[in-house]
Amino acid sequence: MDDDFDLAAKLASRICHDLISPVGAIGNGMELLAMTGLKGSPELALVEESVAGAQGRIRFFRVAFGRAEPGQAVSGSEIGDTLAGYIGGGRVAVDWPEPGAVPRDELRALFLAINCLEVELAYGGVITVQPGWEIVAQAERMRGEEEAWSVAQGGPGEVSPAKVQFALLPKAVAALGRELEVVRGDGEILVRF
Repeated sequence: MDDDFDLAAKLASRICHDLISPVGAIGNGMELLAMTGLKGSPELALVEESVAGAQGRIRFFRVAFGRAEPGQAVSGSEIGDTLAGYIGGGRVAVDWPEPGAVPRDELRALFLAINCLEVELAYGGVITVQPGWEIVAQAERMRGEEEAWSVAQGGPGEVSPAKVQFALLPKAVAALGRELEVVRGDGEILVRF
């Protein structure tokens, strides 16, 4: 495995680990406040929604950017819960019918691919995950991230911190001993590995 990729994964794991506890504690505090009679207030609802969104994003990022130990697997129900917490009720939907358990290193690559495709779907759309690891994004309108996809495919270009997933995706796929394929068409992008 690429030493820089492994170090970045360790750093991401550490940050996510250190963040999940205090965010969880805030969630627990919100539950206690709800039990005191504040349930239903718009202020409490806003904080509860924010905490749930933060927890979902941290769990997703921990898998996508964190370290994947050999032999680890993630259950289908945990994958579904993580995606639901991450995507929420936004403009992007993820269609992954009945995911089974997936080795964590493969799931890292899948989540990075979803994260890349999500950037393209800034105006909304659907990401479909299919067995054999084909991840397809479809939308009427896409952002057109040519430089970022060039980096993902080993070409020239720079990525901003907001698009670091494009640089990490090929490393995660290479760590699996596979090659990344990206096919871009009108209203559709296919990522396969």
